[in-house]
Amino acid sequence: MKFLTKKRVVLFLLFIFPLICFLILSTGQNNFTKLPILTENVLDVSEISESKTSTFKERVSVVCFLGEDIEKSKTRLLNVNEKIYKKFIDFKQFQIIAIYPSEKEVAVAELKKQIGAFTDMKNWVFVPSEKEMIQTLFNSFKTDEFLENFGSSNAFIIDKNGNLRGRIDDKDAENGKLYGYDMNAVAVLKDKLKDDINVLYYEYYAAFKDKNKNKADRKEVGL
Repeated sequence: MKFLTKKRVVLFLLFIFPLICFLILSTGQNNFTKLPILTENVLDVSEISESKTSTFKERVSVVCFLGEDIEKSKTRLLNVNEKIYKKFIDFKQFQIIAIYPSEKEVAVAELKKQIGAFTDMKNWVFVPSEKEMIQTLFNSFKTDEFLENFGSSNAFIIDKNGNLRGRIDDKDAENGKLYGYDMNAVAVLKDKLKDDINVLYYEYYAAFKDKNKNKADRKEVGL
């Protein structure tokens, strides 16, 4: 057929077909993968914070446990700062919470100074607490992991409702469940933690979009 010239086929594949795919995806309902909830209603960080000003509520939080060896945690936090924090610093309600034993205040102050030398610290939250309370908070995550000297090499995602998010089909996890993301591994931060935070934010965006659409529909029918 003269209509199906090679040029037209190429134009269709380059421009029309992608547009059709976009329209189908943008109008579909729940056509994306949601980030699984692994543990519901973890203990809020305000319960262990001495100032009581920090909270998981209405925020997307990446939680790190620094432990007693702050120097050992420095490289991990620098990795998170570079690969995660700087990518999401302007996202609404995003924060990174670093929890540490109260007696490590001086070492943490130096760590904050080093990170702040090349970073806007507005969404970094450092929370001192008693060791027993740090353990209690971590226990509420109900992971298959343990704290070592009240610290962990993993970062954890807590959603706006205080739920621990992660993966249930991770190919590198023994039982498929990925509770935390290895801060020592740049590839894990880039390919897993970053992607999963994006998924969570898109989940919130889609819910917000559906909510507004439902309001508009109700208004049209006079409800």
